[in-house]
Formats: sequence, C-alpha cells, structure tokens
Amino acid sequence: MTAGPVGFFGGTYNPIHYGHLRSALELRETLQLAEVRLVPAAQPPHREEPALSAQLRAELVELAVADEPGLYCDKRELEREGPSYTIDSLGELRQELGAAMPLCLIVGADAVAGLDSWRRWRELLDFAHLLVIARPGWEMPAAGTVADWLQEHLTSTAATLQHNPCGSVMLQELRPLAISSTEIRQLVAAGRSPRYLVPDVVCERIRELGLYRDGQ
Repeated sequence: MTAGPVGFFGGTYNPIHYGHLRSALELRETLQLAEVRLVPAAQPPHREEPALSAQLRAELVELAVADEPGLYCDKRELEREGPSYTIDSLGELRQELGAAMPLCLIVGADAVAGLDSWRRWRELLDFAHLLVIARPGWEMPAAGTVADWLQEHLTSTAATLQHNPCGSVMLQELRPLAISSTEIRQLVAAGRSPRYLVPDVVCERIRELGLYRDGQ
C-alpha cells in the first residue's frame, strides 16, 4: 500500500453504479488517498435489509472495481453477525492499519443530518476523519447538535487528512451524477437495460443471474 490516507466508503451497493465509482475515484485522486475501500453493509442499521443478499451485492462490487487500481471491495461486514455498525468496522480497520495511518470515513451529504442516530456517533472521529461528499449548492447543517459537532472539527485543508490519523471533518464537492440504485432496480424490473449506469461487467452479471427482476 502506498503512502496516503485510506478511504472507507460504506453503503448497501444495491447495486453499485457509476455514481459510487466516480465519487470514489475522484476522492482518491483529488485528495491523494492511498486507496478507497468500498464496504457493502450486510445488515444496514438505518434501513430495511436489501432483498438481494450481501454476498451478491459484494460480488457486484468486486466485479466493478476489479480493474481499477486503488479501489477495493472490503467484505468485513459480511463476516459479522448483527447490524453493520460503522463504528465497529472503523475499530477493526484502525487495529489493522495501526494508530498512525490516516483513515477517512466517506459519507454522502444526505447522511450527515441524521448522524446523531448512528451508533456511538461522537466516537467516529476517534478512529477516522469524516469526509463528506457534497453536491454543488449543498451546505452543512446550520443548527443543532450535529451542526455544532461538525463545525467544531471542520477543516478546509486536505493536508490535515494526510498528516493526522483522525479527528477532522472535511467537505469535498464532487461532480453530480444523478444515478440511484433504486432507479436501476426499477429499470431492470420493467425489462429495460441499466447499461451505461453500471459497469458492463455488473450489467452482464445482473442479466445472467436474473437479479432485480422483481424490482427488489
């Protein structure tokens, strides 16, 4: 592994699509991350568990990143029983990487407002930086407990992520790609192709296995 922070990018990936992949690639290149680990959640704590198994969702992620250096599928949450709490995964990864390696938890802007519903959310910065993916025009929450916490730890300097193992919050604006996994599942259920929304290898695997034909 080369020098630089490690990115932790969790999600249901049901299925993974170019919005996920482009965001991961832009973050890795723009912020000089050593790698970005895409981490499929086996049992998402804040939403209904996907009908498609975690194993199949992870398989699609592996196919999608197989030829992209620096992007990897991390299946650690498939190996644990119970809800896939991010704080548990960060604790595991911190032990593996050591105390000095910079680690960045990547989250979408839409998840930030509800951060206080996450398990042990105030401890996230004890293990990693929080890297918030923002879209043009998006702003941090203006008031409340989460807003105060974010503002307290906010940095605008990418070097902070490079030189410190954890503890900061950074907002990174990326190009908008209006693609959603829900839309892809609905397209497939309607007998239409998701090609050009997902990598060709993912599109082909969905077709081979007959995934999402029921829209779930």
